[in-house]
Amino acid sequence: MRSLTRRALLRSGALGTAAATLTGCAGEEPGPAPAPPPDPETVLLRQLIEEKERTVALYAALPSRRLAPFRRRHEAHLAELRRRLPAGNVPEPGVPASPSTSPSTSPSTSPSAAPSVSGSPSPSPAPSLRKLRDLERRAAALRPRQTEGVSPALAQLIACIGACEAAHAVALPRSL
Repeated sequence: MRSLTRRALLRSGALGTAAATLTGCAGEEPGPAPAPPPDPETVLLRQLIEEKERTVALYAALPSRRLAPFRRRHEAHLAELRRRLPAGNVPEPGVPASPSTSPSTSPSTSPSAAPSVSGSPSPSPAPSLRKLRDLERRAAALRPRQTEGVSPALAQLIACIGACEAAHAVALPRSL
């Protein structure tokens, strides 16, 4: 009988380990790579777009020539927000963006629980000027928190939108 040398033992151990590793790897197929987390600015832009769509719908529900300039400014905000979304993330007009949450906004701080602009009939009556004024005030108050941690260009846009909303809250007519 032949004696087992240390060299032979190490060689057979290394070969056995390599064989076990290759056998184990052959049975495993790599799964899909986990999706990267969504860009926080893209999430925020989509939330702002949803808000603006609801706001435009509320203004449209009160057809008045006196409210048309306010609605047009919100439509301009909406167009600029959509323009800033990365390619492939732009929701079609009238189609709500996918629901998501962000640390900068939460459902309880949303400026409106207004009906969606999806085309379905609204169960609530048409908004009043007071509701529009409150919506503008709440939206303007939310904007400073939304500028935290975003790019300077987006922070500037959000601040401008907030200033416009604050002005709307004061400038909306008392009656139609």
